[in-house]
Amino acid sequence: METVRLDKFLTQALAITRSQAKELLSKGRVTVDGVVCKKGDTKISPAQNVMANGKSVSAAAEYVYLMLNKPEGIVSASRDPRDQTVVDLVAEDFPRRELFPAGRLDKTSTGFVLITDDGTFAHEILHPKHHVPKTYVVGIDTPLTEEMIHGFESGVTLADGQTMAPASVKALSDDGLLVRVELRQGVYHQIKRMFGVYGAGVNTLHRDGIGGIMLDEKLAPGQWRQLTESEVKTIRSAAQKISL
Repeated sequence: METVRLDKFLTQALAITRSQAKELLSKGRVTVDGVVCKKGDTKISPAQNVMANGKSVSAAAEYVYLMLNKPEGIVSASRDPRDQTVVDLVAEDFPRRELFPAGRLDKTSTGFVLITDDGTFAHEILHPKHHVPKTYVVGIDTPLTEEMIHGFESGVTLADGQTMAPASVKALSDDGLLVRVELRQGVYHQIKRMFGVYGAGVNTLHRDGIGGIMLDEKLAPGQWRQLTESEVKTIRSAAQKISL
């Protein structure tokens, strides 16, 4: 019968971080077959009864859905021969899962990356006809103008002739150099190319929302947590409502 480390079991089953699991263990709030256990490396089997804070803990769900705060310099891929990937940041806790990012961020961009092993879910939220809205905080080198705002709302035509779906952009700073962008589709380097039409360059790009779920402010760059069942349903529902 396959066994798993207790701390990994807790992070997966309770949708908590490793530090939160460690805190539960250190405070004696976890029992295995009725006996308090404080050691995270204790191996347990599916047949054993695990409880946390007096409540029974069920085995992890069939699929994994993770919210990762991607740092700059990390590649949005399952594996890469040269660079560290978003999956590398979580792989230690999910050694037998075939995880991949459901959507990508450029290497220099930061923020919310959704990692999963549910191919059907990923297809639902990435399909061009059912693409979830995503929000970004973007630093540009030219102040936001009314022309940009109206252009984004109408659908920007890129230099190569592609016309983007309507999007929104609004200023977050008085000087108009920090803006929020909401997109409802995903095209390679889309935001940079859209601003480029107006002669504006993108200095920084941080994704802070997917499908109405905002990046957890408690997650430092490189940290992650599991999405709750409710959050997964919200994102899936957002995908079903979109029709481009």
